[in-house]
Amino acid sequence: MIINFPTSKTPFMSTAKLNARSTAVARVLLGLIYLIFGLNFFLHFLPNSAPQGKAASFVTGLFQSEYFFPFMKAVEVVAGLLLILRFYVPLLLVILMPISLNILLFHIFLAPSGIGFSLLIIALQLFLAWQYRESYKGLFVGKPAF
Repeated sequence: MIINFPTSKTPFMSTAKLNARSTAVARVLLGLIYLIFGLNFFLHFLPNSAPQGKAASFVTGLFQSEYFFPFMKAVEVVAGLLLILRFYVPLLLVILMPISLNILLFHIFLAPSGIGFSLLIIALQLFLAWQYRESYKGLFVGKPAF
């Protein structure tokens, strides 16, 4: 029995295949994060601690609007599900970026204890944006044809 070990001439996995797998893992992970935390708002299946100090004031203000959290969490549920199913991924990344950025800024300025998880969300978002960068070329045209 001959065992062939990967060498530089015969890689274990091609770069394209590794790239596709890492993109799929990041996409599904980001989708699961948004799907689970979006559903948790409606179904309350994860433990939740009340924010303190300025973070509490900020969240209370958003809750008092009565529409903000239900709308945002519904967007997160739909976007998370569509990311997992690989539908409209570049569009969803654009839609979710302000939410991801606000999660990060909330934890930087108001609740530093959750900074690690928000950095993971931003890292996944930026990685996926880079992987789908060809889809965004038209957004950066300074002067469109018409």
